[in-house]
Amino acid sequence: MSYTALYRKFRPDTFADVKGQDPIVTTLKNQIKADRIGHAYLFCGTRGTGKTTIAKIMAKAVNCEHPVDGNPCNECPTCKAIAAGASMNVIEIDAASNNGVDNIREIRDEVAYSPTSGRFKVYIIDEVHMLSIGAFNALLKTLEEPPSYVIFILATTEAHKIPVTILSRCQRYDFRRIPMETIVERLEELVEKEQVEVEEKALRYIAKKADGGMRDALSLLDQCIAFYLGQKLTYDNVLEVLGAVDTDEFSRLLREILKSQVPQVMAHLEELVMQGRDLGQFVIDFTWYLRNLLLLKASDDCEDVLDVSTENLIQLKEEAGMVREDTLMRFIRILSELSNQMRNASSKRVILEIALIKMCRPETESDEISVLERLRRLEKQMESGVRVQAAPASPGPEDVYGGRDWSEFGITEDAPAAKPVSAEAVSGMEKAAPEDLQKVMQNWRSIVSATSGRFKVVLASAVPKYNSEGDDDRLFVVFSDFLGEPYLQNPEKKEELETIIAGKIGKKVEVKFVLQADEHLSAGKLSKINVDDALKQIHAEIEMED
Repeated sequence: MSYTALYRKFRPDTFADVKGQDPIVTTLKNQIKADRIGHAYLFCGTRGTGKTTIAKIMAKAVNCEHPVDGNPCNECPTCKAIAAGASMNVIEIDAASNNGVDNIREIRDEVAYSPTSGRFKVYIIDEVHMLSIGAFNALLKTLEEPPSYVIFILATTEAHKIPVTILSRCQRYDFRRIPMETIVERLEELVEKEQVEVEEKALRYIAKKADGGMRDALSLLDQCIAFYLGQKLTYDNVLEVLGAVDTDEFSRLLREILKSQVPQVMAHLEELVMQGRDLGQFVIDFTWYLRNLLLLKASDDCEDVLDVSTENLIQLKEEAGMVREDTLMRFIRILSELSNQMRNASSKRVILEIALIKMCRPETESDEISVLERLRRLEKQMESGVRVQAAPASPGPEDVYGGRDWSEFGITEDAPAAKPVSAEAVSGMEKAAPEDLQKVMQNWRSIVSATSGRFKVVLASAVPKYNSEGDDDRLFVVFSDFLGEPYLQNPEKKEELETIIAGKIGKKVEVKFVLQADEHLSAGKLSKINVDDALKQIHAEIEMED
């Protein structure tokens, strides 16, 4: 006799055997016991959650000669004929391949004939959303007023594609995803019957990968047992068969990313590729791993919802202390976007490598979380005395000099140092003219280098501008993002910058801090330095040193 797949061999044949759909099972059993059976049912839900199985059980139950508490007896000739697929009273139709008007017209003609045995003729239409508009229209009248001996059971994974005229004529039942614990319990029962030795950790991983579908879990278990036939099925065996990655690998990879070790991350990915790991599944599992870390950091009461072993929980807690919540959110966003891109990508490895580099280097992104991450890294570098590059890694509008390497133009000499001046000396200086403001803009980098701390970092990405139309002779320092907010109403920092500028050009300049988002509120039209016009005049420092 040929081998029967596990999901077929252990398909439930009574309502009592159905797992994870208790509300639906209870409702249908009560209807059968009270003889309040509807004429049309719509079963909706993701794949492998029991829609077709319950439809077949119901078809047997309504025709069973000796029902027991709403369940079919599975012993009478009617139950045996339906189970064997030989009954004329239960008609299964695949709407994916029988979706035309003519197919539905055949059903409409057949319902005129009463069942030869039993009480009801049951039509089970699977994937009903695949029917054409004409086929739905042909079904409408029959579905609304069928003969008393006809029951329609429609099953679909995409209920939103079904016309509302059909939905309104059916009792709708939404099948939920089966909880992982329920799937594990069912798998334990089956491996005991099959006399297969399996680690509980392996079953839990299979149940997790099934994503709420019992049929998927049984198919995966079947695949793993076949690969290691006659051997104990271990967690490592399952990972190897399914092309998955162990949590230890995720831990090592995360630590490399947090240290911005791009070469090590690329080498790690190369190892996974050579081991034959599925990159799409790798992204999903790594996202789940980061999600567990985020839950641990977000609350102390989330340990119960994390499906990890005690050993892995200890490791997660250790890593949760190494990374910030906003950084984890950035990682999860990058991987979520990557997961969508990988579905249709011709070169999955390339876009995965790009995503990992983004995770290692926040300077490649411009969102708020990435900017904060860059700021934290700069502050750490400055505290340790490491030289910090003033210009961004690549040209951009936020850099007043366009991110150019000025050494190619022969500009290597340092800008003249600013003369230290007092606040009293500044007040007695002559007020700066527009051409003096241009000089300030040209020497902006050397002015920024005279500041310190976080103020220095924020000014490095700010743009100096002045009013080219009108009599407003203030210097506007436009902050590129929200990091400049603390300085908008800070008189000490304003005075500090005005003093540095006065020492640089020998004239008094009034400074006004504004955010880029509020720039339109400034008087007149602001102009910033034209880099190409300033090449012959500029003598600015290219690097800032503490």
